Amino acid sequence: MSQDNRKRIKQFEVMVAERIRETHDTTTLILFTGNDHLDYKPGHFVTIDPHQFPALERWTNYLEDMKGKKETARAYSLYSAPHEKYLAITIKEEQYVSGSTKFPPLLSPVLVHRIDAGSKMVITGFTGPYVLPEDIESRTDHLVHVAAGSGVVPNMSMIKHALATDMKLSHTLIYSNKNWNDVIYRRRIEELQRQYPGKLKVVHALTRERNMEQFDGDVFAGRVNESLIRDLVPDASVAHFFVCGPGITKYDRQLAKEQGLDPAPRFLESVIAALQSIGVERSQLHHESYG
Repeated sequence: MSQDNRKRIKQFEVMVAERIRETHDTTTLILFTGNDHLDYKPGHFVTIDPHQFPALERWTNYLEDMKGKKETARAYSLYSAPHEKYLAITIKEEQYVSGSTKFPPLLSPVLVHRIDAGSKMVITGFTGPYVLPEDIESRTDHLVHVAAGSGVVPNMSMIKHALATDMKLSHTLIYSNKNWNDVIYRRRIEELQRQYPGKLKVVHALTRERNMEQFDGDVFAGRVNESLIRDLVPDASVAHFFVCGPGITKYDRQLAKEQGLDPAPRFLESVIAALQSIGVERSQLHHESYG
């Protein structure tokens, strides 16, 4: 860890100033820190230790017994950007799916549904390699953000910051969700498009939407694939790509190994494969997985 990163990471108490319901399973928490200047980069995340919540003590102890190890802090990307006065994180509730997830989620259901304005907690920040590079304007003038679900959170921090600080960048956001009601920041994205015409293009890919006839323009049925990316980014050789979404987990790898199979690619692996097939170089690619 670099000396600069050690200086940036610290613990501090925050108070929830506002709780915003984004979708049925996703909430943004606006956090009051008492500090006018917070030193972080667009794309950074903070961590929250579940041990600080008395209501979770029994669940925490049970999961530690089952796993044979201490529960770790959970990471949540910052929705806020460094130019903004507030700090904000967006949390999507994790689900327990029999046969797909090994243990039920511990912290995200509480943060999404049970933390109200006025609540206090301790967070640790700021860290993570998935950030907007300080020299990005010398590398490209076009950023392509490819995100799924809550993978849009750090990308929105990058987009907001780049637009607000008048960076010489245009943005294409390719955003995948199951259906239209799952789209996080839908109104805010539309506001940014109106506020910065010509600098932000947004395309939605909906994988399970049953009422596609209600849409026109930049809303497509199906998954993000090579064909869609080619259509939206005619010259991929000059763009930089920021990809964030669910990737293969340790549990996926373990289960596949037990079955004598290779783990099936998820969103992250599929998008990276599509980008590589159209000639995107490693130096042009930035990615982060969750799940």
